[in-house]
Amino acid sequence: MSQSQRFLVTAVHSRRDGLGSDGMRNGDSNDSSLTERESTVPILEYLREPNRYGDGIPKESSPFINSTDIDKGILYEGKNLALFEEEMDRNPMVSSLLNRLANYTNLTQGVREHEEAENNEEPRKKEIKAPRMGTFIGVYLPCLQNILGVILFLRLTWIVGAAGIFGSFWIVFMCCACTLLTAISMSAIATNGVVPAGGSYYMISRSLGPEFGGAVGLCFYLGTTFAGAMYILGTIEILLTYIVPSAAIFKAEDPSQETSAMLNNMRVYGTCAITLMATVVFVGVKYVNKLALVFLACVILSILAIYAGVIKTAFNPPDFPLCMLGNRTLAWQAFDVCAKFSTEGNQTVTTQLWQLFCDSPYLNATCNEYFNLNNVTVIQGIPGIASNVINDNIWSTYGSQGEMLEKQGIPSVPASEDVTNTGLPYVFSDIATYFTMLVGIYFPSVTGIMAGSNRSGDLKDAQKSIPTGTLLAIITTSFIYLTCIILFGACIEGVLLRDKFGESVNGNLVIGTLAWPSPWVIVIGSFFSTCGAGLQSLTGAPRLMQAIARDGIVPFLRVFGHGKANGEPTWALLLTAGICEIGILIASLDSVAPILSMFFLMCYMFVNLACALQTLLKTPNWRPRFKYYHWTLSFLGMSLCLALMFICSWYYALVAMVIAGCIYKYIEYRGAEKEWGDGIRGLSLNAARYALLRLEDGPPHTKNWRPQLLILLNLDLEQNVKHPRLLSLTTQLKAGKGLTIVGSVLEGTFLERHTEVQNAEQNIKSLMGLEKTKGFCHVVVSSNRRDGVSHLIQSSGLGGMKHNTVLVAWPELWRQTDGPAGWKSFVDMVRETTAAHQALLVTKNIDSFPTNQERFAGGTIDVWWIVHDGGLLMLLPFLLSQHKVWKKCKMRIFTVAQIDDNSIQMKKDLQLFLYQLRLDAEVEVVEMLDNDISAFTYERTLVMEQRSQMLKQMQLSKNEREREAQLIHDRNAAAHSSGTDKLSVAPEGVHMTWTKEKITAEKHKNKESLLTEGVRDIFNMKPEWGNLNQSNVRRMHTAVKLNEVVVNKSQDARLVLLNLPGPPKNRQGDENYMEFLEVLTEGLNRVLMVRGGGSEVITIYS
Repeated sequence: MSQSQRFLVTAVHSRRDGLGSDGMRNGDSNDSSLTERESTVPILEYLREPNRYGDGIPKESSPFINSTDIDKGILYEGKNLALFEEEMDRNPMVSSLLNRLANYTNLTQGVREHEEAENNEEPRKKEIKAPRMGTFIGVYLPCLQNILGVILFLRLTWIVGAAGIFGSFWIVFMCCACTLLTAISMSAIATNGVVPAGGSYYMISRSLGPEFGGAVGLCFYLGTTFAGAMYILGTIEILLTYIVPSAAIFKAEDPSQETSAMLNNMRVYGTCAITLMATVVFVGVKYVNKLALVFLACVILSILAIYAGVIKTAFNPPDFPLCMLGNRTLAWQAFDVCAKFSTEGNQTVTTQLWQLFCDSPYLNATCNEYFNLNNVTVIQGIPGIASNVINDNIWSTYGSQGEMLEKQGIPSVPASEDVTNTGLPYVFSDIATYFTMLVGIYFPSVTGIMAGSNRSGDLKDAQKSIPTGTLLAIITTSFIYLTCIILFGACIEGVLLRDKFGESVNGNLVIGTLAWPSPWVIVIGSFFSTCGAGLQSLTGAPRLMQAIARDGIVPFLRVFGHGKANGEPTWALLLTAGICEIGILIASLDSVAPILSMFFLMCYMFVNLACALQTLLKTPNWRPRFKYYHWTLSFLGMSLCLALMFICSWYYALVAMVIAGCIYKYIEYRGAEKEWGDGIRGLSLNAARYALLRLEDGPPHTKNWRPQLLILLNLDLEQNVKHPRLLSLTTQLKAGKGLTIVGSVLEGTFLERHTEVQNAEQNIKSLMGLEKTKGFCHVVVSSNRRDGVSHLIQSSGLGGMKHNTVLVAWPELWRQTDGPAGWKSFVDMVRETTAAHQALLVTKNIDSFPTNQERFAGGTIDVWWIVHDGGLLMLLPFLLSQHKVWKKCKMRIFTVAQIDDNSIQMKKDLQLFLYQLRLDAEVEVVEMLDNDISAFTYERTLVMEQRSQMLKQMQLSKNEREREAQLIHDRNAAAHSSGTDKLSVAPEGVHMTWTKEKITAEKHKNKESLLTEGVRDIFNMKPEWGNLNQSNVRRMHTAVKLNEVVVNKSQDARLVLLNLPGPPKNRQGDENYMEFLEVLTEGLNRVLMVRGGGSEVITIYS
């Protein structure tokens, strides 16, 4: 810490003999019975259970202000901190905070549960503690054992022989550079806070989020598990090939069956080995660590033996002769002397080698042509470091599968018919070799860098041990690998290097031939090395799975989070052993290695991405103790990982990415939502900020316009949504695209109703999840609903990401609910959306709309296009038809022709317009003649104005207004449903009664009945009709006639969309506006009234 950054912590004490802040002695107060305290009483009781706090992850506890469990029984003595009494309910005192931080523990969750059980049963019993390891035993040795594993002893000499010193050096350098850069990034992440159990998975998930973390974590788990299988296969290969070949259960009767017999032997012995190792791991991690010391001693001795052997070759090379026929290498196993003839006494006889190439042991036998033309020579397999063999091994010597190993520079006479018979004792290449394939096989040898971080839950100080131990292990092993490449190429003959199984040196391990004092040092050392690496993989992988399972981000893996009382992951160990058995059944080390490379490279790539992301975002919480990192190094490491993935195998790389992508999407849709403050969230915030600033440049182009919805919901007294079908319609309309804001208003003040706001938001979010509505929830508190709705319309959204459309349900009970306030709020909302240039969608009979699970087998969506206000009417059916609910519904567009319009030409023009819009719809032009106003229209207008006038004149209470309004409504309803056969002609001031037949006749009468004399007679029957407001009469006439046409054409439609007329400019007629809309939509099941925002939302241009 720099000297400019200093923190002052003042200890506050309360003493009985002191003076309080108010000048009174404490002894004079009512607290005189309290005992003297020399130190501050801790206010916040920080519980020891780690998963009570944070995000529920084991050992991700927090002693900070987010902790919620408070000891209610603690009293506050003294008045020194009286000013902060209100804050102490949720914020800890400094002394309490420091005390909790000092006593912070990092035990595994299983151990903690075990301790609690013991304390509850026997409080005095000594606590059980898990093994606590330091840097050397906990990180350095596991990394060293995993890195110096099977590849070094079984495949490195073969890689040097095929790729040459130069190619091998680049392979090792790229892989080691990749792991070194990854370790630097990992060190920065590991030192940026406490690293609980889970290690690498924890670091990735908390840096990149649960989706990336889970996907990469599971891939890394699979890689670690298959790595265990690879190490076990290497162990069995050493056992059956170099130690006890006679122990093979399956034996080949002819050379062509040797490969299959060997694979079967490895399957049987591998299954036994994994069972034994899993048992050892189950016993406990401390026993694995004790065995690790023994195994590591063997590894170190083996490496020292290699270096000692190299030094010895400078003055006394070991005697490992190679038998060559021409320039072809022979497998020295079925013969004893490398010669065609031998002398016994004075007689020349043929050797065993002769009999392998000839049909009889006699000198006149018929032999292989190449055998007759070429001589048999012996060369030294290990000429020594002082020889010039390094010049022959600098460049690559790649070969194809089944090719014989040949040495350049030795004379060879080709045969006329070169038949490569596998029965002859040649050394063949078992697989084709090329640079990218060798990279895939070699890379698993450097993948042990996270062996220590996987066991971070068992470390004393993970922040210190993981960077130090991992970097030291990488530097050590990189030096060993690079020097071994040069030394192998400088000491060993090229054909022997390319002899993978040592057939040319009588089945000896190739690297063992170089060792001093005996090849058995390397054989035994490599056996224990691979065995130890397998144990380390079986130790780390279950803990990784346990950490993923306990996070709960993958629901079906939660069972693997359980384990023994001391924290050992029993179920995860069983799963690991089962998956490892799959690798054992593959039985080929060279086939398993490239698969591991993909999973590990993907994991390393995301570790580098996480570090680069956090560094570039510069989040306040990014303060690693490890300072030797830079975002360019992380980016370089990430690029190198991606390049190596496709270098190794482009199709394996694609498969690994697809697997990770599937896991990502599964966690995204089915996994638990977690807020971990990850870098992807920070990146999303930065990207959102940048995009919002870009959106401020101007409104979106018509081609980019889509409805960005603000849904206004009504809530009941329990804060539950009254009309959940509004969200169903939203999902069907939006399909997860664009902006969706779900808003609601609570009446009152925020201070009084903030708890209800949280409850309402929780209910709305739950319903949004149930309806699969992707969007945001916003509940506001206002003194009245009208102002709250206005605030939502004005302020919802941010910057250019604002809603452009408001979706609301029609107030079905507008005549009864809240008096004028109910319908006035709706009418004002219509005016405000118009003033804000926002579209408005009003659903009538919303509860009859389909749910997301329903599927219409047919039917139509009818659009009544009366006026053009931007084209939203035609866009909405198209958007609905994209959803499964409406997919099979056909679209019909109706437009209205007046008496002066050419309906035929209108239809042609509309069809052409729809064709240019790329919309499939039936077109129909409905002719509405300029009929006289019917008596039914006058009657509806009269009832409407009577109701309005009565409510204005009568100064009644709310309940009285509702009763009066209901009375008028019942009278109106009776006018529609009365079945009386009489038509009573009453004197002035008496209401007339309409029969059902008369109403039907008036609504559907033809031209002949629309005579002026008939209307004059109607006025004679009802003189007060003449006093009606003619504007209201005309509006009611439009509503009645239009409703008559719409019901006639679209009564059976699945959905009817029509233009929402605007409210009158004169506010005195607002209540009449509601009545007009009621009449307009009478007799229709599902109605969506649409009012455009004043701008074009659909275009014919591309």
